[in-house]
Amino acid sequence: MAESVVGFLINQLSALLSQETKLLGGLRPDVQFIKDELGSMKAFLRQAEAKEDNDSQLQEWVKQVREVAYDTVDVLDDFAFRFARGHADGFIGRVGKIYNSIMNSKARHQISLEIKDIKARVVEISARHQRYQSLYGTQEIGSSSSNVANADYDIRDQALLIEEAKLVGIDQPKKELISEVLDDNSHLKVVSVVGMGGLGKTTLAKKVYDDAAVEKQFQSHAWITVSQNFQFNVIIKDLIQQLYEEIRQPVPPQVESMNRVRLSQFVRDFLKERRYILVLDDVWSLDAWEAIKYVLPDCNIASRVVLTTRITDVASASCLESHDFIHKMSPLSYEDSWTLFCNRTFQSNGCPSNLEEVCRKILKKCEGLPLGIVTMGGVLALKDKDKIDEWEMIFRGFGSEVDGSGKLDRIRRILLLSYNDLPHHLKNCLLYLSIYPEDHPINVEILLGKWIALGFIEEEEGMTATDIAMRYLKELVNRSLIQVKETRHDGKLKECGLHDFLREIIVSK
Repeated sequence: MAESVVGFLINQLSALLSQETKLLGGLRPDVQFIKDELGSMKAFLRQAEAKEDNDSQLQEWVKQVREVAYDTVDVLDDFAFRFARGHADGFIGRVGKIYNSIMNSKARHQISLEIKDIKARVVEISARHQRYQSLYGTQEIGSSSSNVANADYDIRDQALLIEEAKLVGIDQPKKELISEVLDDNSHLKVVSVVGMGGLGKTTLAKKVYDDAAVEKQFQSHAWITVSQNFQFNVIIKDLIQQLYEEIRQPVPPQVESMNRVRLSQFVRDFLKERRYILVLDDVWSLDAWEAIKYVLPDCNIASRVVLTTRITDVASASCLESHDFIHKMSPLSYEDSWTLFCNRTFQSNGCPSNLEEVCRKILKKCEGLPLGIVTMGGVLALKDKDKIDEWEMIFRGFGSEVDGSGKLDRIRRILLLSYNDLPHHLKNCLLYLSIYPEDHPINVEILLGKWIALGFIEEEEGMTATDIAMRYLKELVNRSLIQVKETRHDGKLKECGLHDFLREIIVSK
């Protein structure tokens, strides 16, 4: 969020500097210095904010930049308020009407001191900025990114280890997907599974992939985890490795030195006479799908691709043919949620009567999210069943458990993948929703107006601010981050909301 705040501030400083020189007097060089220094940090901030969760020193630096930006905005607002007369729209309008009050020397002196204090803070932050630029220009950032990527793979691997006996609510969607995979259509068919993180897309796809009837129908089988760090050559070499392991032959040595085009042709030649099933798990972009799609031959022998994604547009783009199929994952029903919760927490279908009230309150927080229920159940399973106060404490401290310092860090990391994948302008819009209370229905029209008023909407020629804001909202819905609560009779969005887990995470951010 610091990157967007700094961008907003730079616009305000530019407006101030464009006014008459006498307006600023001796403050002009300091204001210009602050603007220039923050401008040099702005591009680096975008990269830094994506990595701050895994670097406490970097996190502190970003926090200091954010705070100095907010303090500068406060000083500018105070400056405009003290010296403006009349009414005008926005910061630029108010500054344009400043006159006469320059004689208020006491107020000017106070603001001058505040500006100089901010300049001193910016100097120190800039020095840290230079240190981080040199640090992150080295190989260290690569190893950091690798560690994060490996952590994400570990999370996904864990998602596959939930015992089938503990899964509930999966039988019907599993049957539906198996039916789609095994139908008699002879063309290559794509079956996409879409939904927010933690709903069990990977688990469902694995149950379909491992089903005996499915396994028997195909000659070649492969499971590829695509992830955000999509690298085409790495993915395709992994695919080739799996295909050759299945036929118990070594991978031809020339594969290692092949370029993108030759790797693609190698896979097409291998698969063109085989009936294959390929799972593409965790696809984040249309580019990733398009790149992989051209490697897969359609030779009218009923091959299948099962794709999982959090992004509706990716699911839609992968399923353009009439025989393709999209399965939208839904949260578990309350009954299935309760069964899963009890199985995980008490290893039975029931709950001790003395704990039922607090358990149902805790379960409500999970809102049918299977990964949340399983993770929360694992935490509670270790608690003394006779000490109700400990269970109440977990309920009251729910926010601290998901802010990165508690026992629910696993679900936090899963959901933060979606947040970290957002472009910077959408992060601001999502984080703003943290001001709304839990379970509060958010009026879309009012929300868009607030985004616009706060400067979150980037201007585009030929489009109104409201149209752009609505596009932002729809993109957050598309990415399974904002839930649609109610639509109008004409199909337009009326009310939206957040899952409780996601709300607590963006509050912590």
